[in-house]
Amino acid sequence: MKILITGGAGFIGSAVVRLAVARGHSVVNLDSLTYAANLENVASVSQSPLYAFEQADIRDRAALDRILARHRPDAIMHLAAESHVDRSIDGPGAFIETNVTGTYNLLEAARAWWSAEGRPERFRFHHISTDEVFGSLGETGQFTEATPYDPRSPYSASKAASDHLVRAWHETYGLPVVLTNCSNNYGPFHFPEKLVPVVILNALHGRPIPVYGDGGNVRDWLYVEDHADALLLVLERGRIGRSYNIGGENEARNIDLVRSICAHMDRLRPDAAPHDRLISFVADRPGHDRRYAIDPSRIRDELGWRPSVTVEEGLGRTVEWYLENQDWWRPLLARQGVGERLGTA
Repeated sequence: MKILITGGAGFIGSAVVRLAVARGHSVVNLDSLTYAANLENVASVSQSPLYAFEQADIRDRAALDRILARHRPDAIMHLAAESHVDRSIDGPGAFIETNVTGTYNLLEAARAWWSAEGRPERFRFHHISTDEVFGSLGETGQFTEATPYDPRSPYSASKAASDHLVRAWHETYGLPVVLTNCSNNYGPFHFPEKLVPVVILNALHGRPIPVYGDGGNVRDWLYVEDHADALLLVLERGRIGRSYNIGGENEARNIDLVRSICAHMDRLRPDAAPHDRLISFVADRPGHDRRYAIDPSRIRDELGWRPSVTVEEGLGRTVEWYLENQDWWRPLLARQGVGERLGTA
């Protein structure tokens, strides 16, 4: 296939770009190169004849029309989004503009192009979203595809809105869509403002490791390369109009995840051990959801997919990658907001 991937210079998007090219798909990477994007994420495939890059903003409808007409993709994978909850608390406007208005523009551009091409049966619009749209769980239970939406942050509300738009364009206009909602991703090329890279880099530099609240918030952790594999599978074999929850089957409390990363740092940098002495509990994020957990039964039963990487294995790989790739993350530390406590408004 020829796949147009929005947000392909970001963390998850670049993993999809790399895997799609490795599997022989032609890829058009559409990215506006905001603060969290980095073309170094796709350097390994940038010289491939199967790869093309278009710098454009999904809020720019005219640019989207030009790019679709130029490249004529068989499918669109929509990953471009503002995604950091703390930033959404401080500045929700950017999340509404990109995640809601940008998704609307992309849907309209895709619908116009698909219709002009005679509504080809092979075409797919794959919208990638988050489990955060479902809100917060208690001590038991899991999110299913039928769980009612209950977003609690500006970020999750903007993603919930985009999910609803995608479903409406399928029901109203017949646009052939599939949707996925994933759990927390981690792995190589993760922008250094998210929890896992923050812990690794603070431990490496001997700085306090911030843990929000009591550290008891639970997340389901999904290795990013497993996620990319699942996304391509849903694109190729998922049922039109269907949504699929993608989970790592790796629930962990934040404090336990942090201690596990510290243990990997102890193994790899024993001269500075124990790294868990750096753990510092800080004021919690406003509206911090207590627990997320995904029931992945549908993608397992219908498509035969399960995650292949356990959280311990994935964290070990991730810590080693950051220690071996300082040339990648060092320039990113100077970008706006990195290293600052955000989201306390």
